Amino acid sequence: MMKAKSKKWKYTLISICSVSFVVLVWYLCINVLHLKAETVFPGPLTVVKTFIQKLYTKAPDGATLPVHLISSLKVALLGYFLGVLFGVPVGIMMAWSKWVDRLVRPLFDLIRPVPGLAWIPMFILLFGIGITSKAAVIFLSTAVACIVNSYTGIRQTKEEHLWVGDVFGATNIQKLFRIAIPTALPMIFTGLRVAMGAAWMALVAAELLAASEGLGYMIQQGRYSSKPALVFVGMLMIGIVGLVLDTVLHYLERKVAKGMNAE
Repeated sequence: MMKAKSKKWKYTLISICSVSFVVLVWYLCINVLHLKAETVFPGPLTVVKTFIQKLYTKAPDGATLPVHLISSLKVALLGYFLGVLFGVPVGIMMAWSKWVDRLVRPLFDLIRPVPGLAWIPMFILLFGIGITSKAAVIFLSTAVACIVNSYTGIRQTKEEHLWVGDVFGATNIQKLFRIAIPTALPMIFTGLRVAMGAAWMALVAAELLAASEGLGYMIQQGRYSSKPALVFVGMLMIGIVGLVLDTVLHYLERKVAKGMNAE
């Protein structure tokens, strides 16, 4: 137990050192060697100062950083959860049932190559620039990732394990929930994590094109007003929120896997 904790702290320390090294190089290049002017590429101190100011300042985009963050989170999580609730069951059923696969696959194969960003103009025309259009784009991006990974996970279930279920008289539903889904769990959670990245990418792209608040809108306004530090603050917040959400998903994966194994 102590050895595992020691290894965990070791990896944490390595991660902190790697991030610190990048920040140090960034500081040396901009603030010491002056390889680029801060009006073009801001240094870390300027970004931190802008971050603090943006917590209570509305200029130049009309809202504070918390307002932008809450706006983006609200839309991202709405579209994400709807995409997960739709995509995971559809992916599982496509892999488990040949009839569902034959029914859904032609339409899915037609939609899957189209990037979520390509739907933005269509959804803006249909729903306007409000929350619905952005949530719809995120829903599509999330659902595709969840369907692909859930489908792959179920298809990787070994025939030998299903035969053992047949020997013990398990029904089709029991084999699905007791054998196939637990086996596919790592792939399903991988899909959830990939979908989270796709959700943020779609959201920021949608906010860059049509929004009145949100992190993507803030980044766009920072570019228009020639404030690269503000652009960096928006990018930093997206990275931090993405890291936190990915950590939560990783924690849930371990808890669910542990619960499955306990059963």
